[in-house]
Amino acid sequence: MKTQIWIAVSVYVLVAIVRKRLCLEASLHEILQVLSLTLFEPVPILRALCEIESQEKSSHFFNQLNLWDL
Repeated sequence: MKTQIWIAVSVYVLVAIVRKRLCLEASLHEILQVLSLTLFEPVPILRALCEIESQEKSSHFFNQLNLWDL
């Protein structure tokens, strides 16, 4: 049990360091999701994270309803 807790804390700290060094705007949760999805794919981490951020920015406005657009 203690080992699992230490591993979880270590992964959280490593992801926080990666987020800060790469100046990513994504949350730690989003970064962990991307890493879990691309774990066994031969994709560089920076490219995987940047593609997710660009998709998120472009799809954010398309999914949002416009209140004043009649």
